[in-house]
Amino acid sequence: MTGPCPCGSGRRYAVCCGALHGGVRAARTAEALMRSRYSAYVLGLDAYLLESWHPDTRPQALDLSREQTRWLGLQIHGTVAGGPDDATGQVRFTARYRLEGHDYRLDELSTFARVNGRWVYVDGETG
Repeated sequence: MTGPCPCGSGRRYAVCCGALHGGVRAARTAEALMRSRYSAYVLGLDAYLLESWHPDTRPQALDLSREQTRWLGLQIHGTVAGGPDDATGQVRFTARYRLEGHDYRLDELSTFARVNGRWVYVDGETG
């Protein structure tokens, strides 16, 4: 993919989430991982989503190829911890999407943790 990153950072995809998706570098913060996971949903990158999911909460499989969701934008509302020196962190966000001609929004407080030095998604509370 060329052009701006789907995560809304304002940077080019190749130097933003693309570098994480391609394994060039790991996410330095929980927010960076959150943004890369959103972009992975936009781009249908099942393997990246599973790889960046905590082993205790990861689903057996994920298949976005039949998914009809069109992701419209991501807004980060705030973070709690989740920095380069933290073991855990949380990110509150809203992701807007369109499904079957209707617009929706997902409001979530996501929890992240470090496993073997890498940030992973643990779970989220919606609402």
